[in-house]
Amino acid sequence: MRPQTTYPVLLALLGLAAAEDMTTTTTATACTASSTSGAFYDLRPDMAVKAPEDGSKPAHNAPTVDYKARGHDYGSNFILNICGPVVEPVDGEVHDVKQELWRNISAYYVSKGDVYSLGMQSGALIARGKELVLQYKGGSLCGKKHKSKSDRRNAGEEIAARGAVHEGAAYKDYEDDEGGSDAGNSTAVDALKKHDDDDDDVRRKSTTIFFSCDKDPMAAAASVSFIAADPDECNYVFKVKSRHACAGAEPHKPGSVEPGSVFLIILVIAVLVYLLGGIFYNRTVSNARGWKQLPNYSLWAGVWSFITDLFFIVLSSCARFLPSRRGYHYLAGSPTGRTRSSRDRDAENRLIDQLDEEWDD
Repeated sequence: MRPQTTYPVLLALLGLAAAEDMTTTTTATACTASSTSGAFYDLRPDMAVKAPEDGSKPAHNAPTVDYKARGHDYGSNFILNICGPVVEPVDGEVHDVKQELWRNISAYYVSKGDVYSLGMQSGALIARGKELVLQYKGGSLCGKKHKSKSDRRNAGEEIAARGAVHEGAAYKDYEDDEGGSDAGNSTAVDALKKHDDDDDDVRRKSTTIFFSCDKDPMAAAASVSFIAADPDECNYVFKVKSRHACAGAEPHKPGSVEPGSVFLIILVIAVLVYLLGGIFYNRTVSNARGWKQLPNYSLWAGVWSFITDLFFIVLSSCARFLPSRRGYHYLAGSPTGRTRSSRDRDAENRLIDQLDEEWDD
């Protein structure tokens, strides 16, 4: 009976440990992404922020105004931000979005004085190969069903009225038994309301942003371009060129080991294995004692003499390049600085003069 009571306890402990591990896992930093090839992308410097009240520059020289994209043939221009809500408050009432959510809008456009949201803020940057993708969801209502909702309601009421008239004409005698035209009309209207209130039929505008690497060194800020919108005007596609969309090295994370530390750990382990393994072998197999237990003792003992010899060789080689004194100078050997060779030359000159005088006589 004891094992049967032990297994549930162990399973409960394992479940608690797994739950604790799930709660302690860290999430990825917003507006950053890492690809499977090891490339790292950080678009946080491209996110527009509010200008500091003291007039100082924002961190990382981030822009302080929203990005604007021309709609060209679409008929409206777009205002959006990257990984954050728009900096400037939305001017006007946003269609189909609660007022408390207006501050979270990351993209919108104005058409004929009406404001339409293209999605709420999101920092879930996704790396697919060399492409970066960012999506905003939860904008204003869209789709053919939303546009023709009033038309469908009128059409439904008209169909219900026609059904009631036809039912009254063909089965006039049985109106009291089956409920008559009122029953048919209420059934059609209730079905239409239920269809309109179904969440599966509600579609909202969304934004898809593709990022590409801008290698132009003169490009200071990111540029946004409008690409297209689907026929139902539910999904809007933009392209952003930014130098921050280029692949880079992932910065060091707190708690992780740097490559230099990994190399140092491997080196220390290799040295310990070399020393301990060599000492064990020399002591047990070669019966060595003292310093001779060290592996390759004769080699390491001659390292110091090799270093000293190398030092003197280098020093003597460098001495050849030192400047030396040049020119004539007297050699030490007499108080007057005159050498023996100079005295012999004077005696020879006197002898020649004496011979010349005798020859003249």
